[in-house]
Amino acid sequence: MARERRRHTGTEHRPLPLPRKATPPERDWTRVLLVALVSCAIGVSAFAYSGYMRWSLALRVLTLHPSPRVWPPNSSSSALSPNMFWGSYRPQLYFGMKTRSPHSVVTGLMWLSQAGAPSLRHTCEQGDGLARYGWLLHDGENFGVQEITDRGFTLRTEFVKRPGGDHGGDWSWRIRASPQASSSPGQILSLMFYVATDGQGTLTPHVAGRRHLTHVTGESEELGPFTLRFLTAEGGDGHVSYNYLSTTCPGLHTLTDVVRTSLRDHFTHPTESGGSRGNKRRYFGLDSYHPPPLPPGTPAPPPHTQLVVHQLTLQLPFQAEVLFESGSFQQRPGQLSGVSLGTELDRHKTNMENRFQSIFRLEEKGFTPDQVAFAQAALSNMLGGMGYFYGSSVVKSPHNAEPVLYPAAPLYTAVPSRSFFPRGFLWDEGFHLLLIGRWNPSLAWQSLGHWLDLMNADGWIPREQILGSEARSKVPDEFVIQKSENANPPTLFLALRQLLANTEGDEALRRAWPRLQTWYDWYNSTQAGLLPHTYRWRGRDQDPLRFLNPKTLTSGLDDYPRASHPSEEERHVDLRCWMALASQVMADIAERLEEDGGRYRHDHNILTDNALLDHHHWSERLGAYADYGNHTQNTALEWVRPRAAPGQDPRSVPPPQLIRVVRKPPRLQYVGALGYVSLFPFLLQVLDPSAPHLGRLLDLIRDADKLWTPYGIRSLSKGSPLYLQRNTEHDAPYWRGPIWINMNYLTVRALYLYSQMEGPHRDRLVSLYRELRQNLLANLYRQYKNTGFLWEQYNDQTGQGQGCFPFTGWSSLLVLIMAEEY
Repeated sequence: MARERRRHTGTEHRPLPLPRKATPPERDWTRVLLVALVSCAIGVSAFAYSGYMRWSLALRVLTLHPSPRVWPPNSSSSALSPNMFWGSYRPQLYFGMKTRSPHSVVTGLMWLSQAGAPSLRHTCEQGDGLARYGWLLHDGENFGVQEITDRGFTLRTEFVKRPGGDHGGDWSWRIRASPQASSSPGQILSLMFYVATDGQGTLTPHVAGRRHLTHVTGESEELGPFTLRFLTAEGGDGHVSYNYLSTTCPGLHTLTDVVRTSLRDHFTHPTESGGSRGNKRRYFGLDSYHPPPLPPGTPAPPPHTQLVVHQLTLQLPFQAEVLFESGSFQQRPGQLSGVSLGTELDRHKTNMENRFQSIFRLEEKGFTPDQVAFAQAALSNMLGGMGYFYGSSVVKSPHNAEPVLYPAAPLYTAVPSRSFFPRGFLWDEGFHLLLIGRWNPSLAWQSLGHWLDLMNADGWIPREQILGSEARSKVPDEFVIQKSENANPPTLFLALRQLLANTEGDEALRRAWPRLQTWYDWYNSTQAGLLPHTYRWRGRDQDPLRFLNPKTLTSGLDDYPRASHPSEEERHVDLRCWMALASQVMADIAERLEEDGGRYRHDHNILTDNALLDHHHWSERLGAYADYGNHTQNTALEWVRPRAAPGQDPRSVPPPQLIRVVRKPPRLQYVGALGYVSLFPFLLQVLDPSAPHLGRLLDLIRDADKLWTPYGIRSLSKGSPLYLQRNTEHDAPYWRGPIWINMNYLTVRALYLYSQMEGPHRDRLVSLYRELRQNLLANLYRQYKNTGFLWEQYNDQTGQGQGCFPFTGWSSLLVLIMAEEY
């Protein structure tokens, strides 16, 4: 307590005051100047500190996590991982290979039918209209066999690798081209094999005669010296026409355009007619490349890529082989071609088929050989769809005025679709790794580690990875920028829970632990709701007029109905359940690593408290779990025609717009949308087996007027107001009725797991499990046989595949459903 001052009384002796000296004028000015200087210094310091804080916060999004990486930068090198160095890591192509290195030399195949209008094939495009294409067998490491059905002919692509030397060893390709029964005889086809650099390395073409490229020698930092040989094609009409191209271009994303603009139709190919070779047919062949003219004043882009293309043109049927030989492979036991190539392919096929049978045991479960081949193709397309990407994401935080480039990094990941989504998606990969991890845990750990190594210091992982010029060229501009406040479902915890079943990845798990802790904390700090232990997805669309129901891309369920008017009061039941799963897995990992996992067990106990869950998310009116927020059901899209202002030219009036009209004001309430989100406490096993609401959820699942169909569980009930409703003029319903295989996998899995537990609904769970599993598998197999593809989603009224194709990401989970591996 402060000491009190004594007051002086009037009787006390006081000394007489001394006369004050006059203050010189210059001293006053000195004081004023001193005060001004101090004030200025304080202001400058405050401004500098404010600027530093803004700079620091802006830089934060680009600051990578400080812990050692799960996989060091050289972990994919030929020295540490020689068997995995080369691979079909260019899933966006019909056929191509590269190394797992940042600036790999790449190889690929293009082809051109010389019948009718020429159609150059290279990158997987839905618009190409191929009847079918995909891997029949691919073990993710050693070999792959693919079949491609184009108009009038079929291509069978095969590759096999042979380790040796210091740079990843050799590999060989075999391409077999066969006419279809309905095609006209004498069909001419051109195959184009190419090799290209990606900013480093040199290529030297070796040509016999005028146009016959026999081989290419090259050298790069990762590969050392190498040779790519083009063996003489077999079959055809006995004659081969050759063309080649050697040029430079701005980057790998321009390869298709460079080849297309290099084609000329003044070449002729001799054909047999009546036993003679007198007839000649004109064909499109590679000539010279002349870059298209640039607008005046635009500087030409510097050459980044050296490209060499070998074209052979001949009559069907025929086969051709291409050999890559590493200069460091000194003890090569002959060329990997002809009989030797066939023998190696047969050996790897047998090994894969035997291994597939030992892991999944489908024959023992009554599946036919054709159905087993279907499952092998699904697995092979998942493995053959794994790519290696390198580059920088374009990111933005609330503290960045403009988007910035994230630090360049590699990513080894599976992709959802080779044609439409040939890049990494965070929430998709958790589902992918369930199947990959069952086949080869090492591949799953490599992918999982690469994803975690993309984490910044705050714990954020950009949810969509668009790395490198090739990947960027396939993405609309509106989806390129990744925002640092936006999450994605942490499905990697699904994969982690499965991977914890063995000890193979314990070393990687130990390195991943600091990142997993930060990631878990990031969700709890950035995605938390207003009430304790509630959660809310950030990043919902904010435009109040454009969307019938603002999308929530960050949830992974895009246009699934949420609260009609986004607000801070929202509570999202699916995110709460994802965090319940995450807390359980974090506690299990902590126990495995002998770390303190008490807080994770505590969180898990709270997030699985069924009474608290019901308090926050049970809607008695809906009879199911639901989101909560500022919501109204009374919205509609209506055409609105702007009126011309007085004196305005009517022709300048904007065209009619389809905008949202709110007919009844929103209020805080449960969202009346019955569908996948309503089932999450069941799907992720948050509910107790004896929970009173479990039976009601099972009723909803089996109700044909709500979620049940003969083909699987639909995403949104037929009785929901937004069932099959468009979200904008151009946005067809996406998660508003169609059947999605990842969510049906979770449903089948939950039915199976709950049926193994004691509870009042056990017999019913067994019955529903068997019926749903049969419906799913029968429709997936039927659609594959009819169309040649797995699809992104399936029509809930006909079972037909729809959306993008081939979708060999999480739709390939059918293998685990067939094998009953949950």
